[in-house]
Amino acid sequence: MEPAFENERANEVTKKWLEQILKKVREGQISIDQAIDELSVLPYEDLNYVKIDHHRSLRTGFPEVIFGRGKTVDQIVTIAEKIASRSDKILITRVSSEVFSTIQKILPDAVYNPLAGTITVNRSKEKGLNEGIVVVTGGTADIPVAEEAAVTAELMGNRVEKLFDVGIAGLHRLLDKLERLREANVIIAVAGMEGALAGVISGLVRSPIIAVPTSTGYGASFNGLAPLLTMLNSCAPGVAVVNIDNGFGAGYLAGLINSKIQNNKSDIRK
Repeated sequence: MEPAFENERANEVTKKWLEQILKKVREGQISIDQAIDELSVLPYEDLNYVKIDHHRSLRTGFPEVIFGRGKTVDQIVTIAEKIASRSDKILITRVSSEVFSTIQKILPDAVYNPLAGTITVNRSKEKGLNEGIVVVTGGTADIPVAEEAAVTAELMGNRVEKLFDVGIAGLHRLLDKLERLREANVIIAVAGMEGALAGVISGLVRSPIIAVPTSTGYGASFNGLAPLLTMLNSCAPGVAVVNIDNGFGAGYLAGLINSKIQNNKSDIRK
């Protein structure tokens, strides 16, 4: 059977992709059997050890993300290749340069961020990036988690500003950036040790704060549990907390919030 879409990357599971299939059936360009073959990846593609959710981009606007830790190199490569055949964006988290060197052989346009441990592919034709996200770290040791958040938010179509090493041990460093913080639509605060950064920022700005506790710290920080509890118990309102070292979750949430804000601004201008 000939492919329903020759010489075009129409396998991306989006609303446009579905419209193309239905239109081609209506106009007699493809058969019902060909359309069924194209739609067979919905709701997922079963490879036994993994069920690839190609439908996720259609439901949520962003494709399934590959969590690399715990998977073999071959598994990651296979999953990435399958997602790449039907999506214009790929995000793989928690992987080494070894994985990247293998991925790059099948996806030459893949980009590796060694600090974040992420691999991304972005073939989107989106024009312009949404302003409004700022990522802040308490210390330099928190940067890997912050970079994971930034990579995620950027792949979702946002421009991310980074303010690193402005923790409360030197509060003047944070206050020096206060004007910029107050301009942000959403702030991601990444900190280990006692994790007070998010609460301090929240008492100074109107923007929602996404707090990310990190496992950075001495023994009594309990690998991130201490900053997690501090952030959960913040007396300053407007702080939402993700799991320990979960930069991806923070970046994704920030991307959703910023997208809604930008869409609302666009609707108001209309």
